[in-house]
Amino acid sequence: MVPTGAYGTWPSPIDAALAARHDGRPEYVGVVGDEVWWTAPRPTEGGRRALVRRRVDGTEESVLPAPWNVRSRVIEYGGLPWAGLARGDDGPLVVFVHFADQRLYAYEPDAPTDSGPRPLTPVSPVGGGLRWVDPVIHPERGEVWCVLEEFTGTGPTDVRRALVAVPLDGSAADDRAAIRELSDGQHRFVTGPRLSPDGRQATWIGWDHPRMPWDGTEVLLADVTPEGTFGPARTVAGGPEESVPQVGWSAGGQLLYVSDRSGWWNLYRAGTAAGDEPVALCPRPEEFGGPLWKIGITWFQPLENGLVAVIHGKGATALGILDPESGELVDGAGPWTEWAATLAAHGTRVVGVAASPRSGYEVVELDTCTGRARVIGSAHEDPVDPSYYPEPQIRTFTGPDNREIHAHVYPPHSPDRTPPGQELPPYVVWAHGGPTGHAPLVLDLEIAYFTSRGIGVAEVNYGGSTGYGREYRERLREQWGVVDVEDCAAVAEALATEGTADPARLAVRGGSAGGWTTAASLVASEVYACGTIIYPILDLLGWATDETHDFESQYLESLVGPLAEVPARYQERSPLDHVERIAAPFLLLQGLDDVICPPAQAERFLARMAGRGVPHASIAFEGEGHGFRRAETMIRALEAELSLYAQTFGIARPDVPLLELKK
Repeated sequence: MVPTGAYGTWPSPIDAALAARHDGRPEYVGVVGDEVWWTAPRPTEGGRRALVRRRVDGTEESVLPAPWNVRSRVIEYGGLPWAGLARGDDGPLVVFVHFADQRLYAYEPDAPTDSGPRPLTPVSPVGGGLRWVDPVIHPERGEVWCVLEEFTGTGPTDVRRALVAVPLDGSAADDRAAIRELSDGQHRFVTGPRLSPDGRQATWIGWDHPRMPWDGTEVLLADVTPEGTFGPARTVAGGPEESVPQVGWSAGGQLLYVSDRSGWWNLYRAGTAAGDEPVALCPRPEEFGGPLWKIGITWFQPLENGLVAVIHGKGATALGILDPESGELVDGAGPWTEWAATLAAHGTRVVGVAASPRSGYEVVELDTCTGRARVIGSAHEDPVDPSYYPEPQIRTFTGPDNREIHAHVYPPHSPDRTPPGQELPPYVVWAHGGPTGHAPLVLDLEIAYFTSRGIGVAEVNYGGSTGYGREYRERLREQWGVVDVEDCAAVAEALATEGTADPARLAVRGGSAGGWTTAASLVASEVYACGTIIYPILDLLGWATDETHDFESQYLESLVGPLAEVPARYQERSPLDHVERIAAPFLLLQGLDDVICPPAQAERFLARMAGRGVPHASIAFEGEGHGFRRAETMIRALEAELSLYAQTFGIARPDVPLLELKK
């Protein structure tokens, strides 16, 4: 007989160390000859990203030992950090970005004498230096084409970006002048160039402040000379109110791109002549793309036979094969409910990264001839009995003005305990980051850490989230700190009203933009008993002037409103300026190396909260930036969060260190 236990007190085999070991996911899949390569997280190795190869016999191995860290810092969120080339008996050549110095390196892992990676690019002492992303190797030219981000001063916005060609012979390792610039720098932000099959044209995406790439981007096209130089670039698609997050070429040389011109990110083929309207290849009220947070991510992959592999759905819920001539779309079989924005192809096979509510992210191969899919790398292995995993519920709630709010609800669940008959469980509302993003429907052991102990979780895809079309996404336009806060509170209140959650034991938590929503919720709402604020934005005016990086430095122009026109709104909504309204206990977690949401804002916020009589705690982590990557950090953060809830909700948890709350 299963014993009875109060919610929140249940024992669980999913401890913080286990959740930390399984944090992160594979990214940036690619094909090198007959091998599949990708980057993978290594939380127990200082949080580095390893480059992994799957050999033809199915064995996996790291290409580079620690401390090599394959990760770019372009626009701080990075992007595709490597490219590989098969060279027959000579073995593969890989070009990659090393996080520590942001240099581009070349490496021959199968060379008879392993001399290690050799640098291809120089180091600059100016500001953030030189950074590289989205590389493509062009062996016939002896070059790597990629995006260069170059700091021109010490300020976070003293930066320029250009398409460049880096010599493979290492001649630019100490000579910036040896790097050829391909583009004319007409746009502040660019993606890497994609060369047409005949080599005569190149296409890429560009945009400028104050737009974010989900607001409006332009598809640029330039002729390429036999010498490898670009002619004048011309805009062939996109615009100020049309978001294009990916461009590419079909095997037959037709220009393909994803656009939200219909209100949904759909796949289009460009017209064959100037002035021709683009052709929607599979027009549907669902998404075939997403927000371009990282340079070089992909939602479609053309195949040699003319078909196109596409990630699509309300979110990114399916991988399908599209016939661009008929518009027929056939989804591959499998249990996965979320596909990451990365695809590669090898003949008739497509490789991606997918997860489900019962499995973490893994590398999956789809055979387009049979429609069958199989896991080929980073395979999910249950670290505990899966009966401890939560069973998510896909819910739609009603918010203010009868607007729909999408959410995933994870009720408390454990095979070891049943709750007392009349007790209602505590719940934590999770606000995702972005805010232009979404909470995926996948197995997350951080969620299971709480649900297996008897604490429910509700992930809210509040207005402004992606996956539901442009109209839903733009609910947050000039309404950040209002719509997100209202939607999270509406879900929390609905769970309490329907008898799912204890109204006296509701919490809110989030990181980055979700940290903002959490702090703003504690200011504006009395729904929550406590909150966990993780590397947040707390001072809008500071963030809008000189306290964040270039990519998001004008994000608030659309999220809050033009600073020059509505300056008072920035103060009205900032949690920093309304600490007197906060009465609920909170925990604040901050990385000291965070250049996106800098620790200075957290420090000012804590200084104003000091002595106000509100129980709170803060933990600052050295060596952590925006998004915790080290196992020891994640362990301490999770246990501190659980201690906050235990103390606030009146739950005995002697198995975690007591978080000291001060007033």
